[in-house]
Amino acid sequence: MSLKQWLYRGGRPNPVVKILNKFWALLHSLGIARNTLVTLEVMGRKSGKVIRFPLVMLVQGEERYLVSMLGAEVNWVRNIRSAGGRASLRHGVTEQVLLEEVDVSRRAPILKAYLQIAPGARGHIPVDKDAPLSAFAEIAPQTPVFSIKAAE
Repeated sequence: MSLKQWLYRGGRPNPVVKILNKFWALLHSLGIARNTLVTLEVMGRKSGKVIRFPLVMLVQGEERYLVSMLGAEVNWVRNIRSAGGRASLRHGVTEQVLLEEVDVSRRAPILKAYLQIAPGARGHIPVDKDAPLSAFAEIAPQTPVFSIKAAE
């Protein structure tokens, strides 16, 4: 069994990953790498409690994106969808945002750029960071990408 399989058995984080996620969420929220490392806060769809999750944010020009390196069935993606995209981002400041899912046809270049800045995601996304865009287009349907907009 590989380390990834052990850490995410059944597609869900084991207790070690949960502890690491709490640590990284706290660190990301401090704003150490303000334009890259963020903590996503979203209302849990079942618990009703605020769930915090560390993520890497991709900034391209004026656009900002969050990518689910573990696919569509992870809790933060399900919670975002359940919350209608409403969430908070913490990265030195707390920002109320609306996450809008990017159309599959537009994801490939975003995914490629994301893998360039998120080395921790490379073991989870089954495409080499230097692969052609066509390889990223193949995995785009299984890899949610969200555009970050200011909440109104």
